[in-house]
Amino acid sequence: MSRADDRSTARRTLVVIGLVLATVVALGLVWATRRVLVWILVAAFFAVALKPLVDGVERRFVRHRALATLLVFVATFAALAALVAIIVLPLLDEASRFVNRAPDLLRETRAGRGPLGDFLERFHLQRYASAHADQLQRYGSRLSQPAVGLVRGVLETVAGTVTVVVLAYLMVLEAPKIVAGILGLVGDGPAERVRRVGRDSSRTITGYLSGNLLISVICGGLTFVVLFLTGVPFAGVIALLVAIADLIPLVGATLGAIIAAGGGFVHSPTTGLIVLVYFVVYQQVENHLLQPLIYSRAVRLNPLTVLVSVLIAAELAGLVGALLAIPAAGIGQILLREFVPAGRRTLPPPALDPGRGGHPHDAAGGRGPELGEPPPAGG
Repeated sequence: MSRADDRSTARRTLVVIGLVLATVVALGLVWATRRVLVWILVAAFFAVALKPLVDGVERRFVRHRALATLLVFVATFAALAALVAIIVLPLLDEASRFVNRAPDLLRETRAGRGPLGDFLERFHLQRYASAHADQLQRYGSRLSQPAVGLVRGVLETVAGTVTVVVLAYLMVLEAPKIVAGILGLVGDGPAERVRRVGRDSSRTITGYLSGNLLISVICGGLTFVVLFLTGVPFAGVIALLVAIADLIPLVGATLGAIIAAGGGFVHSPTTGLIVLVYFVVYQQVENHLLQPLIYSRAVRLNPLTVLVSVLIAAELAGLVGALLAIPAAGIGQILLREFVPAGRRTLPPPALDPGRGGHPHDAAGGRGPELGEPPPAGG
């Protein structure tokens, strides 16, 4: 082997080692900044969903982008604040009443009377609690230990929410400049395709959000009917909490079931079992019928793709993956349609021989382009 071959082999080895090291460093950076990257991804998700609304306000009512963006964000958060007030104020009132009645409820429970006392007596839990009082007290003392971690988690959640809101606001505000910069990089030729991809992607995300909201409304409405018919108190407040929890993909219905079933069991064991059975049935219907059907219409994906996307993304990336799985699959379908040549997705039409002036159907078993399709290049 000559010296030139040795140098070439050494050079290729160094290039491979460099690429491997660069990949490891890049993955390490992604892992170290994964929280910030998730915030940016979620902010971009909401920015794309709110951008059409800001564009409409800017086009019809105000001519300043900053003012239109501010109005849309203020209106959005005012609606969210009103919804929170509708839910939180009755809950605070009930919590104060519960605190005032807590001593009486405790005495009734110890005596085996009242809803909780009757529940404990039915399932022999009071006898178990008396026999294991010391052990339960030790468990209770352990629960107070991770209080610092809980406070830290709450602060991180608040900081993440504020960061996502600020990022989404800046993304929507600077969207025209970002789009113009991207179009300037790609040139005049692919600019229309990039605009079409962006427009379709925005519709996909908006359709996903509207579909998710519709499913939550259905879940909250049906829950209210069940709780109202079974006589559970504060059925409206519980149904609102269930509807909000159901906005979370996959696990939202389970969280709502815990809230509603808890209210049902406090009312009576029979009511709690009825509510629990309802949620078991409803969750199956939502996961395997409502979500695939509504998302297939809103995001224009077939139900199998919707279900498979959510399951795989939830397994890979947890809650954030489940949240972004459906719009990501829709955007992937858009990119596939736009950038994969049609000849690779369908059988190409038979080539025509200009010298013979043949018709497309003259080829054996062939068919020509459909009506309205452009002729083949050079034909």
